[in-house]
Amino acid sequence: MAGASLRWILQLHRNVPEAARFYSQGLDFTVNVCTHRWAELQSGPVKLALMQAPNDHVLQKGYSSSLSFTVADINTTVTKLMALGAELDGPIKYEIHGKVAAMRCIDGHMLGLYEPA
Repeated sequence: MAGASLRWILQLHRNVPEAARFYSQGLDFTVNVCTHRWAELQSGPVKLALMQAPNDHVLQKGYSSSLSFTVADINTTVTKLMALGAELDGPIKYEIHGKVAAMRCIDGHMLGLYEPA
């Protein structure tokens, strides 16, 4: 894989099913998955992920929209981004499906990184 590819845009919501209904009925997104805590929607090549916010404080602090990228080597990507001024937001996690990391870019926006297993 050359470079990073956009996985989805992630938004945090108080009520995920209500937000999924908003995007599906209001903007004709296709709902691929919808649970109480997580939804995946699609419009053409654009994927939108909706996740339940753990509390209102998180929503007020600007954690809502973030970009998630699939990368070939998460360690190299994290190192490159940190050299450019990004900050790792917690440790790299080793999940059964692959490695994941959360980063803040230079303006504080959240970036999610995913390296498949």
